[in-house]
Amino acid sequence: MEGSPTLNGQVVLGSVNDEGFTSLRRAAAPRAERYEVGRSLRDHSPRSDMAHWRPPADRPDPVAQVTASHFGRVPHLIPVRVGRMIASPYAFLRGTSQLMADDFAMLPLTGITPVICGDAHLGNFGFYASPERELVFDLNDFDEAHPGPWEWDLRRLVVSVYVAGRVNGFRESECADAVKHCVEEYREQIRFLADQPLLARSFDQLNVEAMQSATSRDSFREQIGRAARRARRRTSDRALPRFTERHDGTARLVEQPPLITRIEPQEREQLSEALDGYLNTLKPHWSRILGGYRIVDIAHKVVGVGSVGLRAYVALCEGSSADDVLFLQIKQARRSVVAKHQHGAVAWHRHQGQRVVEYQQALQTVSDPLLGWTTVGDQQFYVRQFRDMKGAIIVDDLDAGALADYAGICGYLTAKSHARTSGASMIAGYVGNSDKMDESLSRFARAYADQVEKDHEALVSAVRRGELPAEPA
Repeated sequence: MEGSPTLNGQVVLGSVNDEGFTSLRRAAAPRAERYEVGRSLRDHSPRSDMAHWRPPADRPDPVAQVTASHFGRVPHLIPVRVGRMIASPYAFLRGTSQLMADDFAMLPLTGITPVICGDAHLGNFGFYASPERELVFDLNDFDEAHPGPWEWDLRRLVVSVYVAGRVNGFRESECADAVKHCVEEYREQIRFLADQPLLARSFDQLNVEAMQSATSRDSFREQIGRAARRARRRTSDRALPRFTERHDGTARLVEQPPLITRIEPQEREQLSEALDGYLNTLKPHWSRILGGYRIVDIAHKVVGVGSVGLRAYVALCEGSSADDVLFLQIKQARRSVVAKHQHGAVAWHRHQGQRVVEYQQALQTVSDPLLGWTTVGDQQFYVRQFRDMKGAIIVDDLDAGALADYAGICGYLTAKSHARTSGASMIAGYVGNSDKMDESLSRFARAYADQVEKDHEALVSAVRRGELPAEPA
């Protein structure tokens, strides 16, 4: 391991740095050897250590961290972001990936660093259409995707499970059971995929039928079915009446300030030019298809919780007729919250939009064929379809049993994503066969859920004192 990079003093074993995965003339380390490397990591980073969380005395003030995260955002949208974050501890968690990454960087690490989501929580999994127009369910937010510690994804995911359970009014034992099921599914799936051929694990995906068969409760199967039906209706042609109006015979996007607002002609021209550049990042077939559309209108549209205040636009494009429409989302990409902990102040990636796209394609089994990237001035963006059968499981609607089922599905998918960028054998060797990881991360999730609630209350108190402006969610 001499010469290997380090992360907070730990040797980094991420396969993204493994020369065996960069050439057909060099073999990667044998699977059994990699498994034993992972198993040996328990000596310096025991699985029982995963259970611990205690904020250090010099932990930064959470309100100050939230305020610092507003740098570079659209100023008049910051109250919208704060308003969404104070709605509940779960909403606060969704908006604080930076705060959580900073906390996790102080915890013990295994040193295994595949490509990770960087923002894995229950709300960042969802339905979308495959290029073959089949509805699939997978991770679906990659703004923070980056090579990093695999356990950071799992830690953030299980905390989201525990916090969501508390917000829904479940007993502590029910929250803990949901977390254990999440980790158990992750552990079993990573071990299964570690034994599969590299290509086979890259084709693994979850459709609606497989998702329903993985659940143990009829009520949750029905929820999956309803969510899938809603997702299938979320297409560009169905969005046309809702998001547009006719003006002088031409369709244009409807304003809904402050969430959907018109932009100045100069900004529109810059974005239109940037979308022409975006075509060059697509495969030739899709570039030619999109070239048959023309931009009709562009508006700024607020999205999400953590992304509120970043530049995000929707472009309405029209094809050969008025009902042949396509909505594209142009979303600002900044450096991942994982990056500074992985390699310091100097960015690895020349274009952050390209980073998002390439890591999304690495982590998802199938991806939007219109994913690409572009630049507007000194700001970098990625581009994707805005309404393409996208949908989500509404966490607020879940009972305790359904939350456990859903947490298990998300654990399964997180393992699948990690295994796609290799490192599965080392992770499998580390997590092992027993439930030790399940128990440890359950205790961690409870302790850190307490921290999320305290941090959320600190933000709420700051708003009450008038220190931060907030608009109702």
